[in-house]
Amino acid sequence: FSTRRYSGGPPRFGGGGGGNRGGPPPGKFGNPGERLRKKHWNLDELPKFQKNFYQEHPDVTRRPLVEQYRRSKEVTVKGRDCPKPIVKFHEAAFPSYVMDVIVKQNWTEPTPIQSQGWPVALSGKDMVGIAQTGSGKTLAYLLPAIVHIQHQPFLEHGDGPICLVLAPTRELAQQVQQVAAEYGRASRLKSTCIYGGAPKGPQIRDLERGVEICIATPGRLIDFLECGKTNLRRCTYLVLDEADRMLDMGFEPQIRKIVDQIRPDRQTLMWSATWPKEVRQLAEDFLKDYVQINIGALQLSANHNILQIVDVCNDLEKEDKLIRLLEEIMSEKENKTIIFVETKRRCDELTRRMRRDGWPAMGIHGDKSQQERDWVLNEFRYGKAPILIATDVASRGLGQYVGLER
Repeated sequence: FSTRRYSGGPPRFGGGGGGNRGGPPPGKFGNPGERLRKKHWNLDELPKFQKNFYQEHPDVTRRPLVEQYRRSKEVTVKGRDCPKPIVKFHEAAFPSYVMDVIVKQNWTEPTPIQSQGWPVALSGKDMVGIAQTGSGKTLAYLLPAIVHIQHQPFLEHGDGPICLVLAPTRELAQQVQQVAAEYGRASRLKSTCIYGGAPKGPQIRDLERGVEICIATPGRLIDFLECGKTNLRRCTYLVLDEADRMLDMGFEPQIRKIVDQIRPDRQTLMWSATWPKEVRQLAEDFLKDYVQINIGALQLSANHNILQIVDVCNDLEKEDKLIRLLEEIMSEKENKTIIFVETKRRCDELTRRMRRDGWPAMGIHGDKSQQERDWVLNEFRYGKAPILIATDVASRGLGQYVGLER
């Protein structure tokens, strides 16, 4: 296991890698999506839609030294006709109801991925954003999505979502939904979160009432598409969030099934913390003439705001070292500690042992119900259980969920 101590700055979680670790073994649950047929689209017969809404602000037009700004923020871009980055929020020219919510956050300037990503997304271009979790990418794709939706015809009865966000885990999907709900209220757009491990009824009712934004994990969405509970006929704005994690979890076949149901002239935005060849292939297959934006190095690197200490030891030494470390950490007030372990069984064993010895620890892993996972995360978030023991179900995006990062 490993521990992370939050001090000195906001934490960031990374990940990625190869293999299918975390995905279901082939054939265990049948073949999800086998009843879905690939659609053959005739673009001449499809209703036209608008996706370029960007007008460069005069301040951006006049601003020199664009490359110097990009270098200072570690931004590199590839692709044709990439717009200049913006430096201030008002330069994105978002509607007033979006700007009102931004102003309430008291942020001073956009993050680098927002600075360069917003002009690209608002221009209607396909794009790949390579940035570590916690870099502000959720707003980088959701705010242009709101502008995109507002320029489309209203939903009619039986229409599916206009914006679809695919995410690898329930936790990430819920994070995105929280942001979508906050900004959607201001723009009178409806959103819903579709994921397994929760009752289907409320999710189906949301879809039947009509939602402009749907955030979904691949398995549950395929289930609803096969049963005819929703459709993607109106989807013109597609987001693949944490694409590397989705591939690492074995979701590629499901993603391809879903994308086959969406018109090919959609706008597609793919987001990833790493850029392995599998993600590159996905981008080549799904995106057209795309702009690629990299923030920092293409390889995941340690966050410099976090002090990282590596202690190489054998298994027999681990628990004694962990207890000594926790005694040091928990002697200071309001410290939170996450202990990552490899297996669900180990998570349960360590949680029981620590609670028996008086440590305020709680565990989270993929076999726990969604209600229990939400409750444990809230207990950790508000400091009622300041020690969280987790498998890699919580390895990415957890900081934002429990209020530890922007």
